[in-house]
Amino acid sequence: MPKVKDYYEVLGVPRSATQKEVSAAFRKLARKYHPDVNAGNKEAEARFKEISEAHDVLRDPKKREMYDQFGPDWAAAQAAGARPGQGAGGFGGNAGSRAQYRTVTPEEMDDMFGDMGGGFGDFFGSIFGQGTRGRARQQAIDVEAPITVSLTEVYTGTSRTVELPGGRRVEVKVPAGVKEGTVLRVPGLRARVQIAPDPVFTRDGKDVRVVVPVPLHVALRGGEVAAPTLKGGQVKFKVAPETQNGTKIRLKGLGLPDPKGGPPGDMYVEVRVQLPVPMDEPTRKWAAEQPT
Repeated sequence: MPKVKDYYEVLGVPRSATQKEVSAAFRKLARKYHPDVNAGNKEAEARFKEISEAHDVLRDPKKREMYDQFGPDWAAAQAAGARPGQGAGGFGGNAGSRAQYRTVTPEEMDDMFGDMGGGFGDFFGSIFGQGTRGRARQQAIDVEAPITVSLTEVYTGTSRTVELPGGRRVEVKVPAGVKEGTVLRVPGLRARVQIAPDPVFTRDGKDVRVVVPVPLHVALRGGEVAAPTLKGGQVKFKVAPETQNGTKIRLKGLGLPDPKGGPPGDMYVEVRVQLPVPMDEPTRKWAAEQPT
C-alpha cells in the first residue's frame, strides 16, 4: 500500500504553523502547480490535488485538531464519533495513541450482537423503537470525507479515488458544475466537495469573473483584447472606445455548466486599464495637454 503523505510535509510547513502560514504556503504552491499554468502536466495536476487536500484539512481548526491526533484516519475517527483529546481505546484511552479503524461487515456485526436476539438490526431497533436492519447497516459503514477539486475540474467534471478504513478504495465521480459543499454518495462513503481557490477566476454561482489588463491606448480608442477561459486557451472580445477602468463586459455562455442540464453561466471580464510604463512621448505629450 502506498505511503500516506503527511499534510504538513505536503505544504512544507511545521506542525506549529499558524493558519496564516498554512494559507500562504498553499497559495504559493497553488500558483506553481495550478492546472491552468501546467496544461497537460499530469504530475503537476496530481501535486495540485495533493496540496488542495492538505490545505482543506489544515485550514479548518476542527479538522486540523482531529488530523493532529488521528493522522490519516481522522475522517473515519470523526465519523465514528471521536473527539479531539480522546484516545484509541473506545475513544477514551491514552491521548497519545492513534486510533485504528476498519470497515466491519454486516455479517460481523450480526455475529457480535447475535446473542441479543434477532441480530444487529433488531438490536438497534429494540433500542430506538424503529429503524430497519438495512438502515443500521448503512449507518455502520458510511464514512464522510472531504474531496477537493479545482475550479477547472468543476468546469470539466472529474473523479477522485478515496480509501476507506480497512483499505478498500472507491471512486467518486464529480459532475461538471458541482457546487461547494455538495455531498456525493457512493456505497460506504459520503464525499463532501470542497473547491480550491483559483488564482485567476472567481466563481459566482454558474458565472465566473476574471480581471483582464487592457492597454491605455486600447481603452481610449477601442480595440480587441483577449481573456483566459476555464476550458483553456483564450477568447478575444472588443473593447469600446473610452472604456473606463473597472468596466465589466459579459461574455455569454463561457461560465460553468449547469449540473442539472440547464444553460451554462457567463463570464464577466473586468477591465483593468494599464498605463504605459515607461510612458512614451506621444502619451506624455497628450497627458500634458489635458486640463487639470
